[in-house]
Amino acid sequence: MKVFIYFLIAVASALIIYNLTFVDFQNAFSGDSKTALIGVLASSIVVVLMVILLMSRAISERSED
Repeated sequence: MKVFIYFLIAVASALIIYNLTFVDFQNAFSGDSKTALIGVLASSIVVVLMVILLMSRAISERSED
């Protein structure tokens, strides 16, 4: 499970980088830039949630001992 979580973090990070290439920073809220920003936001949320899951699993393992 831990490897799968790290895999998801890596994929989400790659999607963040990929979507950032489509953002037009001069006009960020129109057309493809808007879609890319939504993708960046969604991928960022995935990274945060997976880090929270990793931390909660580590705390759970420590408390079982």
